[in-house]
This record gives sequence, C-alpha cells and structure tokens, in this order.
Amino acid sequence: MEFALHLPLNGVSFGQVSTALLREFHERGVQPSLFPIGQIDLGSQDDISSDFNSWIQKCVRKAFEYHNRNTPVFKLWHLNQDSLTSFSKDQTLFTFYELDHPTTIEMNIARNQKKLLVSSNYAKKIFEDYGLTNCDYIPLGFDKHNFKIKEEKYLEGKIVFNLCGKLEKRKHHKKIIKAWLKKYGNSKEHVLQCAISNPFLKEDAFKSEINQILEGKNYFNINFLGMMQKNSLYNDFLNSGNICIGMSGAEGWGLPEFQSTCLGKHAVILNATSYKDWATSENSVLIEPNGKEEAADGVFFKKGNAFNQGNIHTFDEDEFIAGCEKAIERYKSQPINEEGIKLQDKFSYSKTVDKITELMNA
Repeated sequence: MEFALHLPLNGVSFGQVSTALLREFHERGVQPSLFPIGQIDLGSQDDISSDFNSWIQKCVRKAFEYHNRNTPVFKLWHLNQDSLTSFSKDQTLFTFYELDHPTTIEMNIARNQKKLLVSSNYAKKIFEDYGLTNCDYIPLGFDKHNFKIKEEKYLEGKIVFNLCGKLEKRKHHKKIIKAWLKKYGNSKEHVLQCAISNPFLKEDAFKSEINQILEGKNYFNINFLGMMQKNSLYNDFLNSGNICIGMSGAEGWGLPEFQSTCLGKHAVILNATSYKDWATSENSVLIEPNGKEEAADGVFFKKGNAFNQGNIHTFDEDEFIAGCEKAIERYKSQPINEEGIKLQDKFSYSKTVDKITELMNA
C-alpha cells in the first residue's frame, strides 16, 4: 500500500514517538513519503545510522517529487487547527488527547479525519460519548533503541524516587513534591530526583515555581535536574531510580513512567486516563483518583480557549504516600520489577505499526 507520513522529528514526546515509528517502517524495508512537521532535529537520538538518515532523506524527497492527494496520509500531531489541513483527501490523525471535554472545534477537526486515533481507551470513550464514530485506540510502545536496562550502581544505600515530565499543573508536580517532602524530606535513606524542567517556561518563572514548592526550606535529599538533551542521558536517569512516580491528572500515555517501569523500576501510578492502559496492580502500585478539577492553569490550559478544555483527575495525598510506602516494600522485597519488564514485549512499536497499517488499510 502506498502511503505518506506527516510527522514531527524532534526531541519532545511527539517527535520521539514519530522517530520510533519511522525506525519500525525502516526495519520493514518500506519507503513511505514523508512530510516533516517543522525542522528535522534528531539530536536527542544517539544511534542514528547513516543508512537510517539516508532513508529519511529519500522519504522526504519522494514526498515532494511523487505525492498526490489521493495517497492516504498518516499524521501524528495535536488536535488543533493544523490538523484540519492535510496533504491528502484521506488523512488519519494520531493524537495524544488528555482531557475530558472536546470542544466543538476539536470535534469538527476529528470528524474531518478518515480516522482519529488516540493513545488511550479513556480518550476513545470520551470522543465516542461526544458522538464521534471514527475514533480508535492505538497503544504506544517501548522504545528499545533508546532505553535499556543498565547494571550500573548509582545511589547505593538510598531508595531513589524519580519524578518526570515538564512542570505544570496537569501533572500535579507541586502536590507530589510537597507530600513527598512532608514524609521523606531530609531523610538519609530517601532521595527524590526531579526531571521536570519545562522548555516552554522561562528560567525565572521555573525557579519561582520551585521556590514556591519548597517554601523557602532547604532539603538535602531532593535534586532538580536540568534538561537532558540526549536520550542516553535520560536512560541513565531512569536507570538511576528505584521507584518512578506517575500521578499526572491527565496523560496521553505517560512515556517516562512507562519506559521506567519497562526497565524494571517499581512505580506509583494514578489509576486514571492513559495510565490504565498499561499500569496494573501487578506492575505498579495503583492510587485511585478521588475526583476531578479544572485543567485550566492560565499558561498551558486557558479557560475558554478553542482547544484543551476540561478536567484532570485528583488524588488524596495520604493515599499517595501510602502508595510510596507500598512501593518501598516491593522494592526491598524484589529490587527488580519483573512484571514491569514484561511490558517491553506487550507494548512494542512493531505492534503499534501493525495496528496503524491495519486501520489505514481498512
């Protein structure tokens, strides 16, 4: 089947997923047309072979030399105005929808796709409840090229918690850190590593947010890490932890928490949105949400906008800490999360591409 891809190739989540999909197509020996969204920047990837790079360039050239609008296009992008424009009359859009209240504009964009693909059953149900009939679910996969289990020793004698994702209200970073510090602050046995830099926040704004969280107090067992431009460095970070925290109130998949669990780390996970598609009581300590609150934060989610409206799940702080204690017990009993490692086979990009191909051929 002749088809084209319309994808971003960069270091953020959409770009990382796009690169993983391209690797899979490349390994299968197919050569689709490729329309990059924005500039191609594969600087975060450490193992880009000359063959793969040459293949990408050939796919781009093919797109502009031979593409016509009757050729189906698979686009991976946000559910926004840019996804109403397309290179084909037959476009399938794959997006990572997180909230619970699609706007009329978002619904119109969704209806104008041949298929709207989402990365969680939660999002699929939301759209179906709003009357969408062309929606389907496709899970993401473990990135075997960039993330690998390492046998190195990092912070021996410590129980290390990792907190990931860019700093924002939706991910409940402030609430998580404050609750963790209340229980484990200045404990010689526990460490919290926060990889929560947000490239969309100015440095002064980010520092102000951190100062508000710490309330002017000093803690020797919490570290705020800078941006990690290379996936190999991020792999080291994930391997250095023992327990990953994933308590975001709304996620499209939860890539760092997922990759971490796949690497055999224990996890404390909010049992909501996309987490429910891969996190189970066997591979994670699950915390039940206790309600919802508005996603609006005045920065990334602005009330009344044409996009990104709705609510995020909340949780009880005491239940979160009880979950951390349970995760510590699991870690002490079995340092390697064997159930987590099984996710590598259950969710692969080979299976993701199989599903994409199946739906585009339908």
